[in-house]
Amino acid sequence: MAGQLIVNADDFGLCEGVNRAVKQAHTEGILTSATIMAGMGAAAQAVELAGEMPSLGVGVHLNLFGGGPISKDRRVKILLDANGRFGLSLGKVVVKSVLSKSFRQAVEIEFDAQIQWLIAGGITPTHLDSHKHVHALPSIYPIVVRLAERFGIGAIRWPFEPVRVGGPDWPTPSEGGKTRARIVRTMAKINRRQNDIFIRNDVFLGVAHTGKIDIDFWRQVAKSPFNGVVEVMTHPGYAEGLDPTKTRLVKQRQVELEALCSEEVRKMLADVDIELTHYGKL
Repeated sequence: MAGQLIVNADDFGLCEGVNRAVKQAHTEGILTSATIMAGMGAAAQAVELAGEMPSLGVGVHLNLFGGGPISKDRRVKILLDANGRFGLSLGKVVVKSVLSKSFRQAVEIEFDAQIQWLIAGGITPTHLDSHKHVHALPSIYPIVVRLAERFGIGAIRWPFEPVRVGGPDWPTPSEGGKTRARIVRTMAKINRRQNDIFIRNDVFLGVAHTGKIDIDFWRQVAKSPFNGVVEVMTHPGYAEGLDPTKTRLVKQRQVELEALCSEEVRKMLADVDIELTHYGKL
C-alpha cells in the first residue's frame, strides 16, 4: 500500500469510555480523525477533548439513531419515537426518506442543527459521515451535499469498500459484514453519480470488518496495494458507559483500541511509507 491513510474513530461522544479511548488512540496511537455524535451523553466532553488535540481532524457523525434531537423545530418530530427520541429502525428511515418529502425536510433541519452545534463548540468540521451510513442513502445524500456546501465543509465520507476486502486474503469479516459491505458499496456508487464534489477518499475500509479492526486487519492493510487516499473506519472504546442493548460493539471496541495503539501496527504502516493524515489536510 502507498498513499495517504485516514484513520477515523466513529461515535466520538457516545459515552465517556469511547471518549477516553479516542483520546488515547490519537495521543498514543495511529488515530488521525474522529467524528462527534451531537446529542449523545458525552458529546460535550468530546468537544472539550477535541479542543485539547489540535492535530486530530474532527468531523460530524450525523445521527438519526441514538439519543435525542438537537433541533427544537417541531418538524423534526417525524424522526422521533413516542418518547421523543431517535427510535426509528434503519428500515423505516430508508422507506420514509424515499416516500416522504416532509421526512427529508426534517432530516435536513436536524442535520443542520447537529453541524451548527459542533461549530458553536469551537470545532471546524473536517468532514461529514454518519451513524449506520445513513448519509449514503441515495435519498439523503443530496441533503448532506447541500449541508457541506452551506457550511463550507470540504469532504463527505465515501464508503466504497472494494469487493476483495471480503476475500480470502483478508481476515474473516464480522457477521453479516459481506452483505453490509455490498449494500453500502452500491450506495457509494450511486452517491458518486449523484455528486462527487465532496468525495476526497479513493477507498474505504471497515464495513465488512466492523468491530474486527484488529492487528490482523492492519497487517493486511499494510500488505495491500491501495493507492490514493484510504479511510479506515474504527470504533475504539472502553466498555463502561456502553449499553449492549443499543450497540453491538462493546468488548470489540477495546480490541480495536489496542490495535490502534500497537507499536507493531505503527511500524508496519511506516515500513510501507503510508502517510497518516485526515480530511482537513487534504
